[in-house]
Formats: sequence, structure tokens, C-alpha cells
Amino acid sequence: MMIKSKISFISLCSILFVLGVVYTSSAQQGTYNFPGEHWDYVENVEDLGYSIKDLEKAKTYSESINTEAVIIVVKGKILYEWGSVETKYNTHSIRKSFLSALYGNYVKQGIIDLDLSMEQLGIDDKPPLSEEEKKATIRDCLKARSGIYHPALYESAGMKALKPERFTEKAGIHWYYNNWDFNVSGTIFTKLTGKDIFESIKAEIADPIQMEDYSPEDGHYVSGAESIHRAYPFRVTARDLARFGLLMLNKGKWKEKQLIPKDWVEESTSYHSDATLYASDGYGYMWWVAKDYNKYPHLPGVELKEGTYSARGSGGHYVLVIPEYDMVIVHRVNTDKENNRVENGEFGKLVKLILESSSN
Repeated sequence: MMIKSKISFISLCSILFVLGVVYTSSAQQGTYNFPGEHWDYVENVEDLGYSIKDLEKAKTYSESINTEAVIIVVKGKILYEWGSVETKYNTHSIRKSFLSALYGNYVKQGIIDLDLSMEQLGIDDKPPLSEEEKKATIRDCLKARSGIYHPALYESAGMKALKPERFTEKAGIHWYYNNWDFNVSGTIFTKLTGKDIFESIKAEIADPIQMEDYSPEDGHYVSGAESIHRAYPFRVTARDLARFGLLMLNKGKWKEKQLIPKDWVEESTSYHSDATLYASDGYGYMWWVAKDYNKYPHLPGVELKEGTYSARGSGGHYVLVIPEYDMVIVHRVNTDKENNRVENGEFGKLVKLILESSSN
């Protein structure tokens, strides 16, 4: 009897140990669910400490602005959604955060050395780069700190207005949201890996996380006389962007597979530059990040802790990752309509209403 009791006690301890490991693993992972072929939905939002009445307030407010679709993911399930979540809209600058994510594995494998300069890479442009500009590294470009203010493709009027005069800054010093940096980062990715950006998104991100709608044919390269380095926008649905946000929230891990190195996710979404030139927060490697006084978004009563970060596209497109709430918010606008947009402050108010729906 004593022997059986001892064995039972040991077995119980073993079970508790295993359960503890599983619980710890789940807690460190950050979420408790991953969607399969289709998204899973929270059956009762009150069970997670959210008010359906307050979420409806957020939805009603969004209907007064130009919001086209919203998805709120909590703990790996859709808490609430509305609008055209299955419609493919232009990513605009969200494209840059996808490229940043793609870089991770190639940096880890040594295929991409972030400290190689434009000169070492044989990167130039028309008109040509100066000797000082050629000192800029890949890392500088990912940070938007190259100091290369060469004409660039796919620039907005606002970007051009804030652009410093060419040859006024040294490489690696000054932050400016620079499409030349972002576009050349695409050129460098293809040059060093031999792979197409849109095909890589499919093979390395979309397929493994079971995006429902993405196709490489949704992307196109923008060429022009301003520069030889092309832009690479693509169209994507809100429900697929939500999967990308969930992948990032989980430090690049999807179910049991590490698709993007954890260290890269942490490094690329960390604060590297003060981005208040844009009346915004901080900047990582083609991700916007919260830091100190640079709280996102800029709206009284809305302050998200450091560790919050987002991918953003012109006109009001957002993939907002909030580890504090184990949450991803995706916001889309039909920017195919001329002058159709949602301003930062409007999105900020929407985020405030969403967070106020939580009693946690």
C-alpha cells in the first residue's frame, strides 16, 4: 500500500510538473490559440472581460469616419470584427513591415549582413550616390537613417515636404521616414537572397500561417524615372493582416514553428530612433514603436506601454500589436477612393473606445 501510494504521489508530481511546463510555455507564448483554415471567434466577449455594449460604441464611432473594416484579436481569437474584412485593399507602407519580417531568417543565416554598406553591396542609383551616401549600411536603411535623400518612388507629398536637402546629413545619423531607404531594402533583399518579395511573403509567411486570401499576384512593383529602386505594394485583406499581427505578437512563432527568429522580432520592433519629426512615436526596423514620452496614439487618455508597435499605411491602415492586452487591432480604409482616409487622431479615438470596453 505504501509503495502504491508513493508511486501515485510521484505520478501526480510528474503530471503537475508537465502541466506547469505547458502553462508556462503558454504564458510565455502570449496567446492561447491559433486559427486554422478559418479564424476562431470568442463566443462570449464578457468571459474575457469585455463589454459588447462598449464594443458596439466603437463600431458606431467607426461608422462616422471612413473606416472600412476592423478586426480585434484577443488571445488568438477574433473578439469582434465589422466591415469588409475579406476585401483586398492596398497595404501602402504596411509593405515595409512585411519586408522587415522577411529579413529575419536571412540575417540569422548570415545571408544578409546588416553592416554591409551600399558601396560594398554595389548599390547605386540614377543620378549616382555620393561617396558619403555609399557609406550607409543595410541597417541604416531599415532604420530610415541612411542620410540618402535621393528622389524615391511612391513618395507622398507630405514625405517630400519633410525631406531634407540632399547631401546635408551623414550616413546613419538623421532619422527621416525615407522611401529611398525602404525601396532599396527591397532591392537588397532580392539581390542577396535571389528571391522575389511577393513569392517570399507567400512561402515564408502567408502559407505557414494559413492566410486565407493572399496571392503573389496581389503585389506589383512600382517603377519610374525618379530612382532605379522599385516600391513593392500589394493588396491584402484585414483577416490576413490579423494573422500577420498575431504571428508578430507571438514573437514570430506560429503554433510549434518559429517562422521568424524571436530575436529578430524583438530587435526590429524595438525603439531605435526618435520619430517625432512626424509628430509620432519611435521607430524600429520599418515598424513604429512606443517609447517613453512618445506614446501611441497621440490622444488624451490613450497611453500604451513600451512594447506596443504597429505597421502603418497611408490613409489610415494599421496593424497595431498590443502585448499588454494580448491584442491585435487591424484597421482598413478604402483608399482606392480619392482622398478617402482616416486621420491618426480618429484612429486613436477608435483605439481608446476599444480599450475602454475592457474591464481588465
